[in-house]
Amino acid sequence: MCICTYMHIVVPSNGASSVVKPYLLIPALMAWLVVSVSLIVIWLASFCKIFFRATSISGAAILDDGKTPQKKNVLFVIAHPDDESMFFSPTINYLASNACNLHMLCLSTGNADGMGSIRNNELHRACAVLKVPLQQLKILNHPNLQDGFGQLWSHDLLTEIIEEEVTKHDIHTIITFDNYGVSGHCNHRDVHRGVLKFLQTNSGRNVKAWELVSLNIFRKYCGPVDIWLSILSAKIHPSKVIIINEQPWKSFKAMAQHLSQWVWFRKLFVSFSSYTYANTLSRINP
Repeated sequence: MCICTYMHIVVPSNGASSVVKPYLLIPALMAWLVVSVSLIVIWLASFCKIFFRATSISGAAILDDGKTPQKKNVLFVIAHPDDESMFFSPTINYLASNACNLHMLCLSTGNADGMGSIRNNELHRACAVLKVPLQQLKILNHPNLQDGFGQLWSHDLLTEIIEEEVTKHDIHTIITFDNYGVSGHCNHRDVHRGVLKFLQTNSGRNVKAWELVSLNIFRKYCGPVDIWLSILSAKIHPSKVIIINEQPWKSFKAMAQHLSQWVWFRKLFVSFSSYTYANTLSRINP
C-alpha cells in the first residue's frame, strides 16, 4: 500500500525550494477561532440582555411629564414610509406596551421612485404590526414636501403642520430625528428642524420632544452588540434614555410590510442595524 504525503511547496525566484510547514498555520487558525467564538458569545450575550433586560434600562423619563394622564398622547414625526420600522420600532414597541396613545405623522409618501401610493399602503400595514392605530396615522402628499435628496423642505411649513397635529390631538410628547437624521438624509434633517422651530415658537405649550440619537458607522452596524455601548453612554450622559427592543422580531415583520423596499440590502440593514435592537433618545431643548 502506498501512502502519499502532500506538502505545499513554494519555489522562490532563485530556484531554491522551501516548504510551508503545516504547524506554522496553527496559531493563525487558533486566532481566527478565538475571534469567531468571541463574536458569537458577544452576540448571544447581547440577545440575552435584550430578552432579559435589567429593569434600570427603560424609557420611563419619556413617560414622566409632571402629569399623569390616563393615556399619554405621543406623536412620531417621520419623513418617509419605512422610517418607523427601520429606526423607531424599539421606542414604538416600548410606548405601545405602556398603553400610550400613539399618533404618527409621515410628512411624505416616499414618492421619489413613483411608488407613493404603494408605499402609503405599506405604511398602513406596518403600523398595524406595530400597534399604531390606523385612524391615528396621517400621511401627507404635499407638493412642497416631496421625497428626495435634492428636495429641501420649508421649516415654516413643517412647523405649521406639526402645530396643527399637536393641537388637534392634544399631544404631550413628540419623537423625531435628531439634527443629523440617522443617515444624513436632508428630509430627515428638515423634519428635526421643523420640530425644533415648533418648540421655539410654542414655548408656552406643555409639549416635550425627544430626538433619536444618530450613531457613528461602527455603532450603527454592530447590531445588538451596541446595547452595551448605549448603556455606557447613558451612564456617562444621564440625560439620555435607552430603550431596548424586547420584540426585535416585530421590527423585521413591520419592515417586511414595505415590500417595495424589502430588498436584500435593507434586509441586511435591519439585521445588523443597532436601531433594530435599541434606541437612544435625547431631549430636544429649543
